[in-house]
Amino acid sequence: MGQTENTEEGCESMGMHKLNDSQGGKATFIVDIQHQQNGTWQGKVTWADNGRKETFRSALELLKLMDGAINEENSEIADSSTL
Repeated sequence: MGQTENTEEGCESMGMHKLNDSQGGKATFIVDIQHQQNGTWQGKVTWADNGRKETFRSALELLKLMDGAINEENSEIADSSTL
């Protein structure tokens, strides 16, 4: 098998989108994977900036929690900039 080069064109051809720093926020999470069952992870995620803790039952749920946290942060920043 040939090795695929990680280029912007390669990402677009696979249906992936390049992240744009001007639209996305940044956050730090501590992920504690406690179990691996049914081909996915279960555990706890902690927001490093405010200490919020949540449990997750799958890798998809973990990603949704992280995405939601970043989107909440972005909406708070947008709300404060319109004042």
